Amino acid sequence: MPEPFVAYLRVYEPLSSFDAPLHEELAAVVERGPVDPFDAGLREQGVWLRSQLAAPPRLLPGENADGEVQGVGDVLVLDPKEVPSGPAATVGPGPLVCPLDLRGRSAAALVGFLGDSELPLRTAALTVPVEQAKVRASAVVSELAGGAVHVLSSTWTVPLPWFVLVDPEERCVFTEPDRRRVCWRVAMADARRRVARAHSIARQSIGDDGPTRILRETGRWLERFHPHSAVELDYGGLVQLMTTSDLEADTSAEDVHAIVDAMEADDAEEVATRYEALRDFWAEFASRERHN
Repeated sequence: MPEPFVAYLRVYEPLSSFDAPLHEELAAVVERGPVDPFDAGLREQGVWLRSQLAAPPRLLPGENADGEVQGVGDVLVLDPKEVPSGPAATVGPGPLVCPLDLRGRSAAALVGFLGDSELPLRTAALTVPVEQAKVRASAVVSELAGGAVHVLSSTWTVPLPWFVLVDPEERCVFTEPDRRRVCWRVAMADARRRVARAHSIARQSIGDDGPTRILRETGRWLERFHPHSAVELDYGGLVQLMTTSDLEADTSAEDVHAIVDAMEADDAEEVATRYEALRDFWAEFASRERHN
């Protein structure tokens, strides 16, 4: 089974920053063994499928048939030494942990699905009445009001504003046949600084909609985590669609940073040239969604 064609933006917080009893629960999961980052997408897919194939089926992964939460779930772990950082940024202490938050993320996705899909599709896809599903999913989303999920995801493509957060020179590329991965890691302080600058420039250049809105929402999301956290942009399962030539030709992070600089310099021609390159590169992958 292929890995889901999903890219991820993740936050890893210091384990020491979590309060009891969550700290003890996360520490126990880390002790048992975190998820291998190369297998994160398949792990999430497997957990979700098992929840739907259970008897009776679970509406959301990470809960029993009565909707009760079953532990904190899986986590990813990162060593602060693996996170490049600027002179004004602090990362750690370690270990840094990223709870996959599958129950909360699935609930948010379900709320969106129930709001956007037609009634026949909703009825066919759900194992419980539509209104019951809406109430339960909305309740889980409401539980997140005091916090935030540690993972954002995007299917078939990477939202271009996400590249603002990273240093283009710090890309990690793994090309082993069964362990292919592309990712960036960045200190939280550096990520917040970059997204704040890009948002300010974009707002003055193109207004509050589109990429500016995504930058604003991303910045607000980052502010909800510990300041000594790390942020990771991971192509996830999208690397399955990319050849070695594609990876070599990928200058997305460089292009997005150049667009921000060109906006600040009021260089419309450079903005257009860079955006056209990005559009051409990612359109090829995004177009495959229509065939699935």
